[in-house]
Amino acid sequence: MSVFLPDQKWQHQEGLSDLIKALGGDSMIRFVGGSVRDTLLGLPVNDIDCATRHHPEKTMELIRSAGFKAIPTGIQHGTITALLPTKSPVEITSLRRDVSTDGRHATIAYSDNWEDDAQRRDFTINALYAEAESGLVHDYFGGLADLKAHSVRFIGNPETRIAEDHLRILRFFRFFARFGQNNPDPEALAACIKRANDLMALSRERIASEVLKILALPDPLAVISLMIKSGIFKPILPEITADSILPLQRLVERERLYHISGNALLRLAALLPEGAEMARSVAQRLRFSKEQKKYLIALLTAEEEKPLSLAWAIGKEEAIARFLLSDRDEATVNSAIALLKNWERPVFPLKGGDLIAKGLPAGPLVATILQNIQKAWVEAAFPNSDWVQEKATIAIAETMATKAER
Repeated sequence: MSVFLPDQKWQHQEGLSDLIKALGGDSMIRFVGGSVRDTLLGLPVNDIDCATRHHPEKTMELIRSAGFKAIPTGIQHGTITALLPTKSPVEITSLRRDVSTDGRHATIAYSDNWEDDAQRRDFTINALYAEAESGLVHDYFGGLADLKAHSVRFIGNPETRIAEDHLRILRFFRFFARFGQNNPDPEALAACIKRANDLMALSRERIASEVLKILALPDPLAVISLMIKSGIFKPILPEITADSILPLQRLVERERLYHISGNALLRLAALLPEGAEMARSVAQRLRFSKEQKKYLIALLTAEEEKPLSLAWAIGKEEAIARFLLSDRDEATVNSAIALLKNWERPVFPLKGGDLIAKGLPAGPLVATILQNIQKAWVEAAFPNSDWVQEKATIAIAETMATKAER
């Protein structure tokens, strides 16, 4: 029995039907991958991906001739992005087949055969194609049955597919967490366990991106537990062990309790032992950006635990994150987060010039006294300017008296 793509709002975006016609309609272009899978599952579709029989240069020519902007986002891989009038992107990739693979990169050739293109995809549920006008779904490897059964299976032999692209190990766990139920496909899991060391051949950036995608899932606890039990982290993040599960579980529960969106980097921090050097080592290994590295170090470095003092030292969001990670009792955590949520960082109402104007001679002592007063101000929970001015007057008087005695 034929299956057709259910009607969803994304299929009626302004200009999409005109773009499809310009590229030749059902015989030349089909929706593919996530947009088909998620529509069949009744999930929202964020990205529109298409496959076409046209070569990329012809695709670009047809897009532009129809009055749309064409961007060669991945032309070396056959991908052109068309911008609809709403500025929504539609990624259109030429049909391809693999000529050779080395676990990290693939050499491809263009094809005009839909099944060739489907064969090089990773999982059956990602190899579903829908004719862009009629909506007729084409299923070459049992993806519809797997969707119904909530099963994530590799296309073909799992070990062979992993050898073609080692990142598929991590992708298997991410897609199982999203779409799987009950136990994972035994052949797929066995292949991932057997080939886990292949992950060491991947670029750190690709590993980091996929691990963070897994941690960004609504509740990654079960799949992270499965990955630890299966030894998947050992080659890439050996710091993540069975002892990491309890801190992650506590964090996920607190995110729900305080209505805080899951943060992948924060969840990674929950999986790691504390320490600035640990954070620095992992951040460097995964080629994190400067901002990501700074954030991870802030989360894993022991700091002042008074909520407002901590927020002043490392930032409000980072302080909230530290208390979410904390193993302190729930009453303490609840009190700290309630205090921090509405806190705005105040401006320290004293400058070096103010001290000089009060009679303190210019020199190194100005910075020292300023820092001491600021420290006291933070510890006192940011009292008003009068308090600061009084402290400044006292500090200057004491300093001048000490100088006079010498």
